[in-house]
Amino acid sequence: MTTATSSERPRILVVDDQPANIQTLYQVLKGDYDVAMATDGSQAIALCQRRPPDLVLLDVVMPGIDGFEVCKRLKADSATRDVPVIFVTARDSTEDETQGLEVGAVDFITKPVNPPVVRARVRTHVELKRQADFLRSMAFNDGLTGVANRRWFDERLQVEWLRCRRNKLPLSLILLDLDHFKAYNDHYGHQAGDDCLRAVAAAMKARLGRPADLLARYGGEEFVCLLPETPAEGARAKSEDLGRAVFDLGIPHAGSATAPVVTISRGVATAAPAVEGSPSELLARADERLYAAKHAGRNRSEG
Repeated sequence: MTTATSSERPRILVVDDQPANIQTLYQVLKGDYDVAMATDGSQAIALCQRRPPDLVLLDVVMPGIDGFEVCKRLKADSATRDVPVIFVTARDSTEDETQGLEVGAVDFITKPVNPPVVRARVRTHVELKRQADFLRSMAFNDGLTGVANRRWFDERLQVEWLRCRRNKLPLSLILLDLDHFKAYNDHYGHQAGDDCLRAVAAAMKARLGRPADLLARYGGEEFVCLLPETPAEGARAKSEDLGRAVFDLGIPHAGSATAPVVTISRGVATAAPAVEGSPSELLARADERLYAAKHAGRNRSEG
């Protein structure tokens, strides 16, 4: 999910058309947060879509797109709707505050800012977001393996497809299936099968190099890896890396006709969402190539 981990500093985006106001907030927050800056609404939206921050501090009165419209657009986009927005503004009427809350803001801070108040409110809302992200992750995690579940993958596929289409970037997908897993369960028992799935999932997840990459359990012994902004060559290299990660676990598989250890077959597909296809077509291509990998002898990639 798109949130800072416990080992990362939370990311704050400060949006104001006055550089002096941005600098003031930067000085207040830089000790505890990674602070990015935008000087207009369009730039703020683009930055949020590229990498959603943990919190946005947003001015109301700006040239072009004002703060209310920025907030409204962020809340209408599934990729950014969960990012909390605090308005930082000299406008403090009841009508302004009501409008801000109606478009989705979580709080108001009035200018000129009081540094202890800013720090306290930012800390509160960052912590609330962390808690909300944790609860969402529990709903979207596979209970057995600890990686994402099919529901979360389906949601992220739609979000990343739209984002890559908007930014004219490639999107790649790898479908992965453990080889001869029924034979593994028959030989070693279902408890050992569960242990095997957990070990395989952990090994593959450890090979994901970027926060945006997603590994999910697709069903049974099948997994899927979503690779935003990844061309075909990079996806094929990642597929080989995941295959090696599973093979190198060295989990004995006496029932396999492919290898003495557990292996995994992979189907790789890449799309250019800006000019072709749909998420379902990308999935279908990956599935066809997974079938081809199995037909060609398993423990291999196709695509």
